[in-house]
Amino acid sequence: MLINNKSYRTIWFDEKIHKVKIIDQTQLPFCFSIVTLNNLKDVINAINKMQVRGAPLIGATAAYGIYLAYRDLKDKSRIQKEANKIKNTRPTAINLFWAVDKMLSIIKESLPPSIIEKNLLDQANKICEKDIERCINIGEYGLRVIEQIHQEKGKVNILTHCNAGWLATIDWGTATAPIYFAKKKDLNIHVWVDETRPRNQGASLTSFELNNENIENTIIADNSAGILMQRGQIDLCIVGADRVIFSGDVVNKIGTFLKALAAKEFNIPFYVAIPTNTIDWKTKSFVNVKIEERNQDELRKVKGLNKNNQLITVDIYPKDSIAYNPAFDITPKKLVTKLITNKGIINPNQDEILALKNVRN
Repeated sequence: MLINNKSYRTIWFDEKIHKVKIIDQTQLPFCFSIVTLNNLKDVINAINKMQVRGAPLIGATAAYGIYLAYRDLKDKSRIQKEANKIKNTRPTAINLFWAVDKMLSIIKESLPPSIIEKNLLDQANKICEKDIERCINIGEYGLRVIEQIHQEKGKVNILTHCNAGWLATIDWGTATAPIYFAKKKDLNIHVWVDETRPRNQGASLTSFELNNENIENTIIADNSAGILMQRGQIDLCIVGADRVIFSGDVVNKIGTFLKALAAKEFNIPFYVAIPTNTIDWKTKSFVNVKIEERNQDELRKVKGLNKNNQLITVDIYPKDSIAYNPAFDITPKKLVTKLITNKGIINPNQDEILALKNVRN
């Protein structure tokens, strides 16, 4: 997708210098910066500091992390320990664990280190290419939903939450892919962008993306969606997910549950857009999902530009106050209209989710 009319991906392997490069998302939207990941330590730092974020992108970054770790170690016996370091960075997003396990599965004891190294790089690159393919498919399926509403209303007002855009994937995004496809078909669309406290991924990233693609959008405070729904100013909600339990329950950025509750009250369709590698095939209940609790400073501090156009961070809470910062919540499947996947649009229930395993795509 575009930044300043130039196409980028969020992560890529630079063949000239044999290193991994990423867009530093902690600097957006004020500064566009590309960072080089030289080794596993850099990868772990990038994930922990959220220079990369979003379940699919975290997975891809983790894959390159395994490659870089093996390239430095050239030791099959030590790679599992390094893999565990990556897995300990973000406990909720399932793509992280999926990608690490996929990378480890191709390390064959019988192969020489040089071949294993090449295979790992090829696999990491393949994970990225496959993610783009999945997002394109999500866009094509999700477009049908927008087209149907467009036929009825002439203009579609879409609510997003957090950033499930191309900056959360490799390209195109999950929740935004149908929006980008709708734009390419010249459909009349407008996006309400949840600010998404405390890290403001909606305001900082989703709106930034949409602006660069010339898509009409308006940032709103997280608590504004209810009154917009009440007034009939939202036609459709599309969000992404960091994990979907195979029973159908959705784990996503904190605040998603409240949006789904409001949408149910006003009979507004609430769709969750995911690639199939965001499905947790092992966990039987959402009560067993570890919800990441992040540093309270994410709530206490806000980053912005001062009058001299300098990027600064300021405190906004009383210094003696305590803050609690869970990063995700769970939206029960009964509040989800449908799942938009790369294999089709399905109901959020165990039978239809399990059936995806037999669908080729």
